[in-house]
Amino acid sequence: MRLLFVGDVIGKPGRQAVARLLPELVDRRRVDYTVVNIENAAGGFGITPEVLDELQDLPIDCYTSGNHIWDKKAGLPLLDERANLLRPANYPSGNPGRGVHVGETAAGIPVATLNLEGQVFMSPLDSPFDEADTLLENLDGKVKVILVDFHAEATSEKQAMGYHLDGRVSAVVGTHTHVPTADARLLPSGTAFITDVGMTGPYESIIGFRSDRVLRRFRLRTPSPFEVAKDDVRLAAALIEIDQRSGRAQSIEPLLIKAE
Repeated sequence: MRLLFVGDVIGKPGRQAVARLLPELVDRRRVDYTVVNIENAAGGFGITPEVLDELQDLPIDCYTSGNHIWDKKAGLPLLDERANLLRPANYPSGNPGRGVHVGETAAGIPVATLNLEGQVFMSPLDSPFDEADTLLENLDGKVKVILVDFHAEATSEKQAMGYHLDGRVSAVVGTHTHVPTADARLLPSGTAFITDVGMTGPYESIIGFRSDRVLRRFRLRTPSPFEVAKDDVRLAAALIEIDQRSGRAQSIEPLLIKAE
């Protein structure tokens, strides 16, 4: 089977790119299941009901997120209302939402999506490694196809998670840093891995935001509001082919498609 993961959708340009490109991509590449990270989909920070409604008719089976999922108050109730909208599982109990979802392909193949957040240069959360172990222990053994969205800052931590889960999940894909990495590969025990899929949004920018605004903050060291950039919009994704019987990945192909 073929699983498509789309990297962090940034604001309106990212949403428009997904709407324009995803249906054709799913059809042309014969994708069976699609997961999209939308934590930056509403103006670059968080989500809203309107944003989710805008995406609901697209061929998306599960939505993942990260640390910015909490940035829009209007989006928080959605975490309890939508079973296929995830937040990182290693946030403390008592928060809304969940970090794992099991869906099915059109052919009835179960697919589990796990969402985790890193600790290095991030909030002091529970160990994502221990949380991953717990989630897998509680997962129905019949589910063989398992995707992990690891939302983390440090490349070393992302690679560590890949090796920690190698052979136990189908794929570990990194998100959060918005810059696609050139290390897509199969790990020794059959898990597909990439340190960062990249962002779906404007690449003439600094990680999706107007460069002048970001530069001002770096140079002056004082608060400066960010604004989503507009130019050179691309869709970043990873296409993963998986043996549905064993759950082992057979290939991983990074995609970076320019939105015309």
